[in-house]
Parts: sequence; structure tokens; C-alpha cells
Amino acid sequence: MDNIAFIFPGQGSQAIGMGKNLYDNYDIARKLFHDADKILNFPLSRLCFEGPEEELTKTVNVQPAIFITSLACFEVARSLLKDKYNAPALVAGHSLGEYTALVVAGVMNFKDAILLLRERGRLMNEAGVKNPGGMLALIGASGKIAEVICQKSSTEISNINSPGQIIISGNTESLQNARTICGEEGIRRIIPLKVSGAFHSRWLKPASDGLNAIIDDYTFNDAKIPVVSNITAEMLTDAAEIKVELVNQIIRCVQWQKSVENMISAGVNNFVEFGHGQVLTNLIKRINQDVILYNVAEDSIESQVEILQSSLYQ
Repeated sequence: MDNIAFIFPGQGSQAIGMGKNLYDNYDIARKLFHDADKILNFPLSRLCFEGPEEELTKTVNVQPAIFITSLACFEVARSLLKDKYNAPALVAGHSLGEYTALVVAGVMNFKDAILLLRERGRLMNEAGVKNPGGMLALIGASGKIAEVICQKSSTEISNINSPGQIIISGNTESLQNARTICGEEGIRRIIPLKVSGAFHSRWLKPASDGLNAIIDDYTFNDAKIPVVSNITAEMLTDAAEIKVELVNQIIRCVQWQKSVENMISAGVNNFVEFGHGQVLTNLIKRINQDVILYNVAEDSIESQVEILQSSLYQ
């Protein structure tokens, strides 16, 4: 489908109970959650459904949890569409959501993706322990103002999500300095993110190096559907290039706004978000108000798939 992109959320979209409705009502989702528990040798499904929140939000847990929930949404939707399903023109994911996109694009199989993602979460958490830090959302900040704040505070821009939503990362000291400078630059709304480190910045270099050391142990195929790079916002299909992307993504800025703009320039005017919540849908509303957005979450998934079928898969 030349004018459709499938998108998958990243960290921050989680909530206790996610995936439970899919697990209870659809065999294909139940099998995915059971398989995830077996592969990880860990009751990930119970953590998704019951919490506790403190455990769910740990980086090592939340990354595979969001991945499995988003993939379950996609697989249930595809099964409901049956023979009317057609692959989209492009797929993209925000940070860890890129791994879900890779499975949908045929780059990785489910087992390799969830194992590698679990390792990614572990490595990122360890890097955060070695180099304590975090992330701040600067609401209402322009790119130029964010650059000034980063230069003065020794932080880095780590996510450019939409107009007026830029995330910066830094160690504990640099983030304290950034808060002071934000006030001086007129940025009044600053939201600390619930993460365990300065993600997508130089402080995560040990995690990037760790992923690079193990990534060749996993099987990668060329993409059947082009995957939009978090780093460059360009379309990737080559397996070797995608591996480099995943290693560098940990320490580089997520260019979500540019990714969406590039997909629109390529002819996409329908975006379908699969997963819990509607984080990416809300971001795209701020990027471009002319595109059509669909949110396939677990609540009322059958009615949402009916909308897809009547609108996109006639």
C-alpha cells in the first residue's frame, strides 16, 4: 500500500495491564506472550498484565514488554484483516519501537528480536549505572534554543519528536545546569522522563559498544519493507546497514519529526500506530495535521480494524 506507514511506539508508552485483552481473546496473541516467557525464561506476560509498575518500568523489562504488546496488536490486526491484508509502503518505530518495525519488515525473527532487545535494555541500564543521568523534555523549545541550552550545559539533544517537543540527555550535573539555563532562556515547562540513564547520547557509549559486540550473533535479513532510520530518517533495506543503525541508535538523536516528514514526502498520508496508547499518533498530529491517523490499540481492536478495512483495505 503505497500511501500507508506502520509505526510502533517506544519507551514511555507502557502501562500495567497492557496486552491483557489481546492475551485473553486471541490465540495468536496468547502464543506470542507464551513464547516470549519461554524465550526469556522470565514471566514477562505477568509483568505486563499485573506489574508491579516499579518492575515494569525498569529498562531491562519495559523494552521487551512494549515490543511484545505492539507486535501482538499488529498480529491480531493482521489476522482479523485475513486475506485483505497488504503490507505498507514503510515501517518505522521510535527507539525500541524500531525493533518491532524490523520484525514486521522481515529483517529479524521474533526470537532474535526479543532476545537482542532484552540485552539492549540490560546494557543501557548498566551504562546508566556507570554514568548516572537522565532525560528532560523541553516543552515549547525550538531547535535553536535547545542547541543553546545543550551547549551551555554540556547536555545533548536526544530526541526531536515534534515541533515544541525536544528531549535532552545528560549526566546528573549537566541536567541540573540545563534546568537553570532553561529558566534563563524562557523555557518554563520541563518534564523529567522516567528512564534509567541519558539515553541516545554519548553517556550510553558502553551500551552501544556492548551491542556491537553481540549483534553479529543474531540473524538479520534485508528488509522486505523499507525501515525508516531513527538516526538519519532515511529508508533502510540492507541488513548490514540496519545493524550499524541499531548500534549507533543508542548514542544518537532520534529524529522522529524528520522521519515523519520524510515519510510524508515519500507519499505516505496514512499512519497506523500499533501498540498501547497513542504516543506517536499525538506527536504526528503536531507535525502535520493533513495526514490521516489510525491507532490500533488493544481496546476495541476489532472495531479499529473494521475502520482500517473500510478505509484502507477495501
